[in-house]
Amino acid sequence: MALIVYGANISPFVRKVRVALMEKGLDYTLESVNPFHPPEDYVAISPLKRIPALRDTDLPEPNTLADSSVICDYLEHKFPERALYPKESYLRARALWFEEYADSAVAQCVGRGLFFERVVKRMMRQPPDEELCKKTLEETLPPLFGYLEKELGNNDYLVGNKFSIADISVATMLVNFEHAGETVDAQKWPKLAAYRARLLERPSFKTLIAEERALVERFRAA
Repeated sequence: MALIVYGANISPFVRKVRVALMEKGLDYTLESVNPFHPPEDYVAISPLKRIPALRDTDLPEPNTLADSSVICDYLEHKFPERALYPKESYLRARALWFEEYADSAVAQCVGRGLFFERVVKRMMRQPPDEELCKKTLEETLPPLFGYLEKELGNNDYLVGNKFSIADISVATMLVNFEHAGETVDAQKWPKLAAYRARLLERPSFKTLIAEERALVERFRAA
């Protein structure tokens, strides 16, 4: 078996797939792809030229998939051990909902409103728009974090009180929130702050955060 993940290690969507692979105990290779300047032939792997993409070399061609949600679902069905999706229908649907919530609303807020400004722009030698960052932190972000705070309640995890794809998807966005120089305010969102600390202590997340930190700090200091 040989699984190849295409993408950049600071992408939350690439991280999502890598965490899923690590949680399942699966070996893989990461092949670096710059989403802003992908190789000319990358379109054959990912038609929208987005990251991540996956190649399963156990399969005859075509043996590639694009989109983090598609990839994680594929991994779950091919390697059902250490399940990351609930088996009960409603709970599985809830997990998919939180995955979508993280991948769309939270990603747009944290990604475009903070991470892109403070990290990606630095990589491109451009100044961040701190007014946009301030607006994100004061206006756009609070309702999103407030919803997660409410949904967590007194549970350790978002769905069925068991670790799932819902938690991977949300936590990977919280990593980029921190890469952008922010922390979850424990006074405003105590449950979310405790949740963030709990998840990011998992070996899968700790390993990748340590790998990414030096690169992110170098560009943020530029």
